[in-house]
Amino acid sequence: MTDDPIVISGMAVEAPGGVDTPAAYWDALIAEKELVGPFPRDRGWRIDDLLAVSRLDGWSEVRDAGGFLTGAAEFDPGLFGIGQREALATDPQQRVMLRVAWQALENAGINPGSLAGAEVGCFIGASPMEYGPRADEVNDYTGVRTIGYGLLSMAGRISHSLGLIGPSLTVDSACASSLTALHLATAAVRAGDCEWALAGAVCVQGSPMAFYEFAKHNALSTDGHCRSYADDATGTLWGEGAGLVVVERESRAKRLGHRIHGRILGSHHNHNGRGKPILVPRADAQERVIRKTLDRAGIDPALIGMIEGHGTATRAGDPVELTALQNTYGAAGSAPLLGSVKSNAGHAQAAAGMLGLIKLLLAGRHGRIPATLFADKPTTRIDWDRSSLRLADTAHTWAPTNGYRYGAVSSFGAGGSNAHAIIAMPAPEENDDF
Repeated sequence: MTDDPIVISGMAVEAPGGVDTPAAYWDALIAEKELVGPFPRDRGWRIDDLLAVSRLDGWSEVRDAGGFLTGAAEFDPGLFGIGQREALATDPQQRVMLRVAWQALENAGINPGSLAGAEVGCFIGASPMEYGPRADEVNDYTGVRTIGYGLLSMAGRISHSLGLIGPSLTVDSACASSLTALHLATAAVRAGDCEWALAGAVCVQGSPMAFYEFAKHNALSTDGHCRSYADDATGTLWGEGAGLVVVERESRAKRLGHRIHGRILGSHHNHNGRGKPILVPRADAQERVIRKTLDRAGIDPALIGMIEGHGTATRAGDPVELTALQNTYGAAGSAPLLGSVKSNAGHAQAAAGMLGLIKLLLAGRHGRIPATLFADKPTTRIDWDRSSLRLADTAHTWAPTNGYRYGAVSSFGAGGSNAHAIIAMPAPEENDDF
């Protein structure tokens, strides 16, 4: 650790099943709730066509299921200085992210209305989700689509609304976007590019495009569940979510009385490079990103008690990830418990890593590792006996070491990006509640 490490001092989250606070998120995780539900009927999706694609040659079945945000359409444009017409034309990912950023600041004890002119960075992970009408036609929203369209102003919208003047960047490294945004935010604070920063990610599906794509690849769950690392997994199940954390130096957090949720001991991101097809994960690249993160963290891997993995529940992805974890943490004698929030809420794509990070922070605060659903029958595609790595098939008490609980979180993107972070969470004083 450095003398003045970078810490997380505020957080906010929205997840499927009506979850809109860290406390509600924790309650759902520790109660082992599955937050999956039917496709939303208020987005204009041709659901009957989607559910019928298995009739086509070579396509897998699509179930009427996913992890969807129930409050994706809720928004108070006046709070953020946005007109009604512009708000309707704005990607709901921007709207949800504005709301979550406001909540994260309040969680840190920061007044969101007091930040105009502050040298604060904003790093947001997101991917295009096909919201709204085509931009190359005349419609009621022509003229306000430039900023509201896609990724163009995902981070910029937050910076503009709050008056932040630090670096502002939208990151798209597919499903690795969350931890890439965290890595960049941490680097910016460490380099002095900004005094402190917001790091977050969001996924709200404007169309069911991802369900079509993975049904064609035969990599979509055929039973409507995301069975991360399980032997009976048939594929991933798409979901939505949003999360954001406040990142600053520990000395600043202590000086201002901000609660420290965790120290960011190390983070790294890389790419698979050439070789296999771009969608195929690579164990060697995942091993490299983990080893680099461990080197930067400068800790004994045996200290890691919990790993929040990627866990897509695909036949290609899970064995590759497990092999990389066995070759790194397992080979170092670590005995962490592994899990994935995707088993609860589906695969939130660009936001998946942020949901995983916040799960890890909450587990560290409460001293319990939540169970991963469907983990009672681990995949037989790897040899579990060759390392001490195990799935968290039930909730476990998590004891601190010298006042800290050490955990790691992984994210891997369809475009070949990989990201990893190691966090040290201080064990709170008794009765230190949220």
